Amino acid sequence: MTWFDESRLDDEVALERFDLRLRTLAESGSRVRREAGDAAPAMEEAVLRAQDLPRPRAVIAAGPDSRLLRAVLEPWCPVPFVAWPGHALPGWAGSLDLVAVLAPDGGDTSTASAVAEAVRRGCQVVVACPPGSMVAQHAEGRWSTILPTTTRDPLATAVVMLSYLEQVRLGPRAAPGTVADALDAVALSCAPRRDLAVNPAKTLAIALADANPLVWGGSVLAARAARRVAESIRRSSGRTALAGEVDQLLPVLEAARPRDVFDDPFSDGGGERRPVLVVLDDGVDDPWVREQRQLLEATAAERGVRVETLTSEHGDEVARYASLLLSGTYAAAYLSLGLVDD
Repeated sequence: MTWFDESRLDDEVALERFDLRLRTLAESGSRVRREAGDAAPAMEEAVLRAQDLPRPRAVIAAGPDSRLLRAVLEPWCPVPFVAWPGHALPGWAGSLDLVAVLAPDGGDTSTASAVAEAVRRGCQVVVACPPGSMVAQHAEGRWSTILPTTTRDPLATAVVMLSYLEQVRLGPRAAPGTVADALDAVALSCAPRRDLAVNPAKTLAIALADANPLVWGGSVLAARAARRVAESIRRSSGRTALAGEVDQLLPVLEAARPRDVFDDPFSDGGGERRPVLVVLDDGVDDPWVREQRQLLEATAAERGVRVETLTSEHGDEVARYASLLLSGTYAAAYLSLGLVDD
């Protein structure tokens, strides 16, 4: 049987065993700064080159990591934008279009295939990947630019690409320094030596200990962060964690048995894992988002379901996304730390 021991979250010995994983999370901001610094010369050259080229007819984000670019760019990009996560490109893609590719490890054969096809068709190609990698080799061409990355961090790699797209006026503000500062702030507030009484990630982990999380974000980026956080919880605990739209989460909330204050938590019926609603709030003040959130929280209150909220309201939208993602990932790590096999 697996149970949750919250004392492990402040236990020096237990934390020491988790040091590598927690230190990796704490270094998220430094990885963003490192990637931005290493890619700066190549980016400056690429931006100067782009000034001599006409604005592309369309932007195509290719490869399996293209969905993050879509979440950021789709509402903002001044030209048609499409995410194409497969191994090929749309049939209409050609020399008038820009293909942007994220390849954090540079070894994905599907991504390499898409890049090679873009080069063959004469597209403008911008790839963020490790230099010398398989993807980089397939990207060699007259109209190609490689933004060198080395940390293999998907978020840091995406920030490099978004910074380039901002500078060529195809994307919104995505300053690497702002994103890194947001990640550093989360690392400080969720640090392992920070007591669980004042540590939001540990508090959330405790709330998730005996529950089935339902993770929701209202904006496009918050919704993506919700999916990534739910994935981290599943990977860390092996338990069910669902992220989705309101119409997907409402049936689960409505099916929850109303809480009975007289339930014995040690009886067979009292030990069931109830849902807990985790709301990711990135500060987007949109009437529709507000209405959807109120509906979820009202249903949760009616069924006696606990609601936990992660907030991030500072910096640009990419920084807020990064902050929510890292906060949720910290909580998943502490959940894994506290679970004990009896």
